Amino acid sequence: MEDNFTKLAYNVKAASKEMAVLTEELKNKALLNIAQGISANKEKIFEANKKDLEEAKTLVEQGEISQSTFNRLKLDENKMRDMVQGIQDIVKLDDPVGKILLKRELDEGLILTKKSCPIGVLGIIFEARPDVITQISALAIKSSNAVILKGGKESVNTNKMIMSVIQEALQKTEGFPENALVQVFTREDVAQMLKQDKYIDLIIPRGGNKLVKFIKENTKIPVLGHADGICHIFVDETADIEKAKNIIIDAKTQYPSACNSVETVLVHNNFGKKEELIQALVDAEIEIIFAPDDWHKEYGEKKLSFKYVNSLEEAIEHINEYSSGHTESIITENKNNAKIFMNKIDSAGVYHNVSTRFADGFRYGFGAEVGISTNKTHARGPVGLDGLTIYKYTIEGNGQIVKDYAEGIKQFHHKDLG
Repeated sequence: MEDNFTKLAYNVKAASKEMAVLTEELKNKALLNIAQGISANKEKIFEANKKDLEEAKTLVEQGEISQSTFNRLKLDENKMRDMVQGIQDIVKLDDPVGKILLKRELDEGLILTKKSCPIGVLGIIFEARPDVITQISALAIKSSNAVILKGGKESVNTNKMIMSVIQEALQKTEGFPENALVQVFTREDVAQMLKQDKYIDLIIPRGGNKLVKFIKENTKIPVLGHADGICHIFVDETADIEKAKNIIIDAKTQYPSACNSVETVLVHNNFGKKEELIQALVDAEIEIIFAPDDWHKEYGEKKLSFKYVNSLEEAIEHINEYSSGHTESIITENKNNAKIFMNKIDSAGVYHNVSTRFADGFRYGFGAEVGISTNKTHARGPVGLDGLTIYKYTIEGNGQIVKDYAEGIKQFHHKDLG
């Protein structure tokens, strides 16, 4: 098993070298073929998804997966439309590879260039949400990365069907490298994937805290992602009541199991419409939990923790203490308070007078996302195309040597070009 997976990883790494030099035209052709294939085979995909849903009901009853995980599993016409549209949107985006980020003349005839390039091989481990396959595959292709995908057992039939459609589309794309996108299925595959630090450059988990924690503790490969989605909304004393009601209800009920759904609401004690706000949330069938045992709790359903605070600073302190660093929002008509909040909150997304549900690569105009990162590394927040590239430095010269500069024979003048 180990030898087989090592060979698979080796082949994907080899394919990543070919991916790095693909033209934008070829990448876009591959993506359009995939979009067309998904549309043409949607009934087959729905049928496979129906089978997964039937089997997943048993898993929910046995306590092996949560109801929120089950909710993420279902594909419908809207999700299918978004899958296809997401691929088409990525086609329209600029190629993120080969961008000149810096060009500097160190000395006459000695040119330093900083240029974007693909990361290489991505290992994606995700739970439920079979639409993740198309998002990640499309982003990987456009950013010239190869990818190994491992979905959850609860969506195995849907995953296989979608990947078979993608592979068929890529086989029709002349010049597209073999082994650039592969799928694996078992827990043992995950264990083997985490050992492949020689061939896999970045692991991106999409799932619950338990999954992310396990991955981080069991690999030498860098991990990009977030463990929890503990998002907060603070209702300041000058908040507009209609904005507060609409924003919180949207952030909690529009898709309760999403990682950018609000989990804790803080309300300033001087806010004059507290009772009206609470009644609106109750009418929206939201269960309000006052003084919960654990403030760092992700419900994933129509529940939220609720707390009164005495000041903006108390709200900021609470959020920075209990947030998972995902997304927070302040509802206020005081622009200075909004500015303080947005500067002091240490999260990947900080909003003013909008729902936390905007934390999404599609809504940011990235076409799609491979996930949300709460890391403080090269990528943070919704990770789209740019988050799947890194950079390299090149120097072009004509026989220059460091000795001449060390001995003062020549001098650097560090002149930026363009």
